[in-house]
Amino acid sequence: METESHFVSDLPIPPGEYLEEVVEELGISKGELATRMGRPLPKLSAIFSGKKAITPDTALQLERVTGVGAHIWTGLENDYRLSQARRRARERETQCKAETPLVTKFCYRQLVVLGLVPQFTRGIDKVKAMQEIFGVMSLHSVLDVPRYQVAHRHGAREVGDRSPEAVAAWLRVGEVKARAKDCAPFDGQALKSGLAKLRGLTSQAPETFSYQLEQALSESGVAFVPCPHFPKTKAHGATFFQSKDRAVVMLSLRYKWGDIFWFTLFHELGHLLLHSKKDVILEDKEKTIREEEADVFARDQLIPAEDWTAFTSQPRYTSNRIREFASQTGISAGIVVGRLQHEKRILPSAHNELRQRYQFAQK
Repeated sequence: METESHFVSDLPIPPGEYLEEVVEELGISKGELATRMGRPLPKLSAIFSGKKAITPDTALQLERVTGVGAHIWTGLENDYRLSQARRRARERETQCKAETPLVTKFCYRQLVVLGLVPQFTRGIDKVKAMQEIFGVMSLHSVLDVPRYQVAHRHGAREVGDRSPEAVAAWLRVGEVKARAKDCAPFDGQALKSGLAKLRGLTSQAPETFSYQLEQALSESGVAFVPCPHFPKTKAHGATFFQSKDRAVVMLSLRYKWGDIFWFTLFHELGHLLLHSKKDVILEDKEKTIREEEADVFARDQLIPAEDWTAFTSQPRYTSNRIREFASQTGISAGIVVGRLQHEKRILPSAHNELRQRYQFAQK
């Protein structure tokens, strides 16, 4: 047999295709080739079809049977596999280029600020970074992930303006940052028992209570993740279980008022204590009921119903009376003002001097 006569082509072809040509030139069948090589025909068929690569051992067997050098077979295999890899890389680049319009929707700039993705210039690089942070092969798959459909607190009138991509990006921040936190296994009873301690933190400044708040929640199995508000999320906060033993509570400081921060926190804790770990609360009637339940929970945990009834029985809401009631109840005066404003017992601008403004620390 002619050992040095073989094809040369600038376009790599499947080694199995060339093997078929060699077998035909030799005038033997595939079955005979398998017999001569001592290999089962089905396994050899996988080489013919390109499903299985030609290994160095197989190349040596082919050299002995066909007379075509082993280096020819391994060279064909390497060239073909490299061409396939290059083809896949081109397809990947094409896919990423097609997904570049999604980068802005998924809040790339905000993720850069938070240090979760690099600051790239090329759109394709941005897409790849976003795919990596979400753990998906395509950004089109993100919204199909159940985790990004969890309930999040927002104004009911704003639902139509909310971007699902922005919400998904915001929630992903919670996942990533929560994973890095040390937490005990979730314990609903411990969380419930610690609510009084959390109420006591409402009168403190953020720089004083922030560590105590995170520590208290982590001891109950709750990872607390403050995250700046993302455009078009309309979200004050979110709650979900990252695993059966770890809950996540996110807050956005969307309006920066301290009383809204605390009400939202207790609202989200209400979801953890009142509702199932497995529930995904969507925009429907069921969600409205659960949101109301969480609202009532937050309202009554912050200010017990009997105390509030007694306080509002005398509709004279001076600064001194509000401060006195807040001190007696053990909460921030701003929370009292916020509730009075919400229930329209006072004007929206009344006593705002008693409310605190929070902001994220610059790092």
